Amino acid sequence: MTSHISAKAAIADGNGQFSIQTISIAQPKVDEVLVEIKASGVCHTDFDSMSWGKPLVMGHEGAGIIIAIGDKVDGLSPGDRVLLNWAIPCGRCFQCTNGEQSICEANYPGVEAPEIPGHAHLAGTRCAGHSIERSFRLGTMATHALVHKNAVVKIPVDIPFSSACIIGCGVMTGYGSVVNAARVQPGSSVAVLGAGGVGLNVIQGARIAGAGKIIAIDIMQSKLDLARQFGATDTVLASADDANLLKAAEAVKTRTDNRGADYAFECTAIPELGAAPLAMVRNGGTAVQVSGVEQVISVDMQLFEWDKTYINPLYGKCRPQIDLPILMQLYASGQLLLDELVTATYSLNDLQQAFDDMHHGRNAKGVLIMDASL
Repeated sequence: MTSHISAKAAIADGNGQFSIQTISIAQPKVDEVLVEIKASGVCHTDFDSMSWGKPLVMGHEGAGIIIAIGDKVDGLSPGDRVLLNWAIPCGRCFQCTNGEQSICEANYPGVEAPEIPGHAHLAGTRCAGHSIERSFRLGTMATHALVHKNAVVKIPVDIPFSSACIIGCGVMTGYGSVVNAARVQPGSSVAVLGAGGVGLNVIQGARIAGAGKIIAIDIMQSKLDLARQFGATDTVLASADDANLLKAAEAVKTRTDNRGADYAFECTAIPELGAAPLAMVRNGGTAVQVSGVEQVISVDMQLFEWDKTYINPLYGKCRPQIDLPILMQLYASGQLLLDELVTATYSLNDLQQAFDDMHHGRNAKGVLIMDASL
């Protein structure tokens, strides 16, 4: 076996641009896994990663086939079909041992935590003769990826790679925010702000949880039509000039006995709408920030009256070896729609078109189909 293999990858330059280049990948170390990537999701985070101030191999939603493993990798073998998980737990820090694997302390700076061999390892992937970082230690927008064993979850069901790859980010984030974080109760009412890829998974998470009324809010009628396919019982066509979606909030109230929804989920990634779900929930209701708004925003504290709760879970509180197999079994049983989410596929060379379609709202979810012969 050769010591390195060549692969094609989308390389971000750190200044807002990318190019398709050849990279060199080493054979796995003791705790690493080499995966031939078959499909990679296209996400807003991937677009943002082009401007993170450093070169990197792009992509964090991937699925493929193991082609080699390190000496200390148990339970995985070459030939296994696998899904990759971007929030890689160490399994030993305070948060992991407390059941909060999605916020593993090894993934976030400023906290003394066990180091995972391979988490900081850069030498295994090289571009133009230099070591290069992999986005979220994965780098799935490539024909091959070298990852830590804790990033890998076996695929136990019959599912296309294009549908499997999206589970490890947007699907888990949406579904988990409903089931793991908010713990939506059967018969309850749910409002979902934004019917894009994450919002559609909040909607079907609420459907699977047994919510009685699921209200989708968006400014595009086409997205609201799709929301009904995934489980929305009601829709509200919002106006782009509706500040803080307060008019949409009134429409939600008219559909919930003038109280407001039991739960409201913000899935737009628009900072100005960070507080909007608070206006849509009843007194004592729960507002959930799903889309990862990190900017400073202003909040009218009257929106918290009375006894409202606002939570900001990361990645749907994912426990990879527990939650991702559950999602795959829900797909196999027909309860979780994934094939229907993938509304366009692209080659690696068509990544710019995939980003353009994403930004113009043409897709529920776009996916890159990898060709290892490139």
